[in-house]
Amino acid sequence: MRLEEQGGTITREWCVEQDRGDPLGHFRDAFLIPDGLIYLDGNSLGAMANAAPAHVAHVVEREWGGDLIRSWNSAGWFDLPVTLGDMLAPLIGADAGEVIVTDSVSVNLFKLLWAAADMRPGRRRIILEGSNFPTDNYVAQGVAKARGLEVVLRERHEIADAIDADTLAICITHVHYKTGHINDMAALTAKAHEAGALAIWDLCHSAGAMPVDLNGCGVDLAVGCTYKYLNGGPGSPGFLFVAKRHLGAARQPITGWWGHDAPFAFDPGYTPAPDIRQFLTGTQPIVSLSLTGVGLELMRAADMTQLRAKSVALTETFIALVEQRCGRHGFALASPRDAAERGSQVSFTHANGYEIMRALIDRGVIGDFRAPDIVRFGFTPLYVRHADVWDAVDVLADVMDSGAWRDPRYAEREAVT
Repeated sequence: MRLEEQGGTITREWCVEQDRGDPLGHFRDAFLIPDGLIYLDGNSLGAMANAAPAHVAHVVEREWGGDLIRSWNSAGWFDLPVTLGDMLAPLIGADAGEVIVTDSVSVNLFKLLWAAADMRPGRRRIILEGSNFPTDNYVAQGVAKARGLEVVLRERHEIADAIDADTLAICITHVHYKTGHINDMAALTAKAHEAGALAIWDLCHSAGAMPVDLNGCGVDLAVGCTYKYLNGGPGSPGFLFVAKRHLGAARQPITGWWGHDAPFAFDPGYTPAPDIRQFLTGTQPIVSLSLTGVGLELMRAADMTQLRAKSVALTETFIALVEQRCGRHGFALASPRDAAERGSQVSFTHANGYEIMRALIDRGVIGDFRAPDIVRFGFTPLYVRHADVWDAVDVLADVMDSGAWRDPRYAEREAVT
């Protein structure tokens, strides 16, 4: 039975029934979800795959401990950034040879913005979304200072009109980290190209959560992370995308030996590799790279259409339940109500959002808080169930009805929110 057929009232029994017919339901058994915990923070850190500990043990004990340096060849360590990039590529609408897994999102964005500035000489403006996740803006500011460029911050409805003949690139996050709002990749990319600018996209909150079609939209460059919906592990490496038409022309500034055309020739001068490897810099973190592959294997086994459908169903159910059961407690929906404009998260504003989230976490419902007033809940379709949604809102209703969030200890700010 569909949500709209419930007549506005959702029951736990209805939620359980949705889970029985879930074509992705079996994926939950592939993840470690502790008993008594409802994990709605996969948009910040994905859950651990059950296969991860054994895989790490193999890499550490056998490949490193047993085979030692031979594993650079025998275990494929040296090729891992490209191997994983080719695994990831179909998940974001890219081709083999266009994606590489390496470094952090911030470092990768620095590389791409620098390359973009060289590809559009004479242009000065980089346009970003002002309320975007700050690291993108910070990195752009650093590149701009070093290159004599200008960073232009605009909100989502102002971006298209801000693009002009002096724009070298737009750098836009596909799904907004606070609200979950989806920016129109195809339309903004086309608008940038009309002005002769490049389109750079940040996929941190969309890769693995919804269909992404970089090549279908004509995107030039992109970055993303693997530790959220791709379940690569805490601090797992980021990735970057360079469209094939730009390979060779796009040159990154951090010219380390792994990006050399012949790294083991040990030439004193730098000659960039002609392919995606040119965006590597130094020796790679092999253990975390290897672990990233575990999450990617699970994602590659899932149907993206089914995943998106479940994401929409979970977020719609959550919104309806919060408004049904907690509507009188001062929550306001910060995410788009239209599912077509919303990623796989739901955010509500509340004046006491931090204390409320602390109280929820204490009761086994894990979401997170984003200043100044947003409680944020991520729905990873591979392991979140409709019953989890019901139970999470049940706890939220109790926290609000009982006033449990007023406990003074919840007002004490922790380092990570």
